[in-house]
Amino acid sequence: MARRLPPLYALRAFEAAARHASFTRAAEELAITQSAVSRHIRTLEEHFGCSLFERAGRHLRLSESARMLLPGVRDGFDALERACTALSTDDTTLRLKAPSTLTMRWLLARLSRFRLLNPDIEVQLTSAWMDVDKVDFHQEPFDCAVLLAGNAGFPGEWESTELFAEWLIPVCAPQAADTPWDLQRLQAAELLHPTPDRRDWRRWLQAMGLEEQVPLRGGQVFDTLELGIVAAERGYGVSIGDLVMIAEDAEQGRLGLPWPSAVASGDSYYLVWPKGRRGEERLRRLRDFLLAEVAQMHLPAVARIGR
Repeated sequence: MARRLPPLYALRAFEAAARHASFTRAAEELAITQSAVSRHIRTLEEHFGCSLFERAGRHLRLSESARMLLPGVRDGFDALERACTALSTDDTTLRLKAPSTLTMRWLLARLSRFRLLNPDIEVQLTSAWMDVDKVDFHQEPFDCAVLLAGNAGFPGEWESTELFAEWLIPVCAPQAADTPWDLQRLQAAELLHPTPDRRDWRRWLQAMGLEEQVPLRGGQVFDTLELGIVAAERGYGVSIGDLVMIAEDAEQGRLGLPWPSAVASGDSYYLVWPKGRRGEERLRRLRDFLLAEVAQMHLPAVARIGR
C-alpha cells in the first residue's frame, strides 16, 4: 500500500523552522527564500488540516499539533541521515565503538599497529562511556563494536567473537605493593570503586570468601574503571582493575598488585558486527589481528579463580 505522506521538502522546512523558531534562519540553512519556507509550511498545514506555527510578537511558537509532529519528523531525518552515511562511507573505513577504559588501556595501541600493517583500512574509533556496554547498529553509525558482556548471547543477526575474559584484580601504587597484603591491611585500606554500585569489588570479595570481612561502604566512587585505576596508581587507595588492561602497567612498574589473585567476573570483551555488513572481509582482518594480539600478551603471574 502506498504511503500518503506530505512532501519531504516541506517536512524538511518544517523541521528547520521549528528548530530555529524562525522562518528566516530556516531559509538561510536550506538556501531558499523565506517565502519558500512559508509556502512549504502552508503545504503541510493544508495536508494535516491544522496550524503549525503561531506568532507571539516577533517570536515564532509551535502549535500543539506541531509539538506532536516534530519528534517523529526529527527522528525520521536522523534515520535518513544515518542510512545515507552508512551507504556513502568509504569502503576502506571501519567505524568502531568501544568502551572508554578499554580504549585507553588496550585498544589504542593495538589499532595503531593494525593501521601500520593494514594501510588500506582506516579505523574511525569512537570511545564511549557506557555503564552497560551496548550498541544499536540500526540507530548508531558504527560498523562494529567491542562490548563487555556476559555469555547470554547477542542478537542472531550479529557476528560475535570473544577477545578475552574479564579478570578482576586489586591494583594500587607500586610502592604500596612492596610486600604482599594480608586481610588486616585490606580491611584498613581505602577502597576505590570504579562503579557507583561497587559491583567489581563485590564480585572479587565474594569469590575470595571475604565479603563478610571487608566492608564495601565508604571509599571513593568513580564512574569508570580508568578513573579508579589512575587514582590507585597515584596512591589514593586500592582499586579493582582488569588483568589484561593493567598487564603492561604492572610489568613496567607503574601499578602494584597487592593481592595477586584474579577473579573471573563472568563477562568478556567481544568484537561484534551485523551479519552481511559491507566490508566484512575488513572486519575479519580486524578480528584476526585483535585475537593475535591477545594471544601474544604476557599477563602477570597471579592465581586465577573462576571460569
